[in-house]
Amino acid sequence: MASNSITKNFTLGNIPKQLLWFTLPFMASNALQVLYSTIDMIIVGNYVGTAGLSAVSQSSQIINFAVMICLGVSNAGQVLVAQALGSGKKREMNNIIGTLFTLVLGLALFLTMAILVIRYWILNIMKIPAESYAMAMDYLVICAAGLIFTAGYNMVSAVLRGMGDSKRPLLFIGIASVINLVLDLLFTGYLGFGVAGAAWATIIGQAGSFLFSIYYLYKRKKDFGFDFRFKSFLPEAKYSRLIVSLGTPMAIQSGFINISMLYVNSLINNVGVVASATFGVGVRIDDIINKLCMGIQYAAIPMISQNIGAGEQKRAKSVVYWAWVYSGVFTIICIFLYLFFGKEFFMLFSSDPKVHQMSGTFIAAILWMFPAFAIMRGSGAFVQGIGNAKLSMVLAILDGVVLRIGLSWLFGIALDLGFYGFVLGYGLAPYGFALPSMLYFVSGIWKKRKTLAEEL
Repeated sequence: MASNSITKNFTLGNIPKQLLWFTLPFMASNALQVLYSTIDMIIVGNYVGTAGLSAVSQSSQIINFAVMICLGVSNAGQVLVAQALGSGKKREMNNIIGTLFTLVLGLALFLTMAILVIRYWILNIMKIPAESYAMAMDYLVICAAGLIFTAGYNMVSAVLRGMGDSKRPLLFIGIASVINLVLDLLFTGYLGFGVAGAAWATIIGQAGSFLFSIYYLYKRKKDFGFDFRFKSFLPEAKYSRLIVSLGTPMAIQSGFINISMLYVNSLINNVGVVASATFGVGVRIDDIINKLCMGIQYAAIPMISQNIGAGEQKRAKSVVYWAWVYSGVFTIICIFLYLFFGKEFFMLFSSDPKVHQMSGTFIAAILWMFPAFAIMRGSGAFVQGIGNAKLSMVLAILDGVVLRIGLSWLFGIALDLGFYGFVLGYGLAPYGFALPSMLYFVSGIWKKRKTLAEEL
């Protein structure tokens, strides 16, 4: 298979070296992506206060729900692109990419309208603290209006990941992060626009990133593998069916996890605004760590997909083993940092001593989650890489609904452990995905599946 400056062939070469160098830009781009909301929270926490911090953390969960649904569909396109590339079907890639563009951007517009229509209902269901309600509404409305840019960036990045490119997504999100940081300081800090200023900074940064990525790829459309002609954006029935059938379970998977987050947030909001702010900060710190480690999974998925598409099952298995090694090392480092510097991390986000005091409770509970995430980076990548979206959806329901909601209620309410119990239930839930996916991989049941490349 001919290579160029964008596509990479992972069916040959040294796997641990390829995975490591493919992972590092993803880890950096994920860190910058999380930096969006992290910058918002740090600046809001210091300029607006605890109520503003709670508002951003709560509304961010709703926006993340919509983003993750779009990302589920984008990831379906990533798997199809990677398997098409691995099986040498580069001609089909143009049709897959064009169909994916139209479906994802259309879905983003639909979700924007849905959020705006039911925004009051959502915030009331979440039991947003009264001190934060108006600011949460501002953040939600503004960020919902810019959802198409966030979805667009994630879509472009997913396609590039499928092609084996991890450097350009880093470039695109780097542009957005710089814009966001400058505007955050200007709008929220200097001009005093409060939470609304942080929201405007976020969507303007995302718009800049998405529009630049489209311009950049248009200029290099030959290497990118998409001609950008109008007719190429018209969805083809065959590829629409494949993207929808693969992307729907992935979107449901992402959606269920975020729904569970909203439920846990509503439980914690009943404890008070300090607990709400502490959980919001803690989840943001956890998100940074999780997204960094997820760079390993992002790199593993297209590597697995290409090798499955090429019939190289042994190499695909080797990718999973090395993903476990790298994620295990990373997890140990993160646990160490959390144990010794956890409170200092919270102090970056908030100057409220009550938040600092409650941070120890959050840390003690959330550390139970880390081994599960280490397992998921390998076996979870495998389940997605081979295109078994239905299994991903079932495991996500087990994680996001049965366990995340069930265990949070069990420990927090039934056993009356309060804030610690809510966080503990939230932290133990990922084992519902990690352990079954590992068993699926080790058992070898997957070898009987028909590859997606055979359907292209």
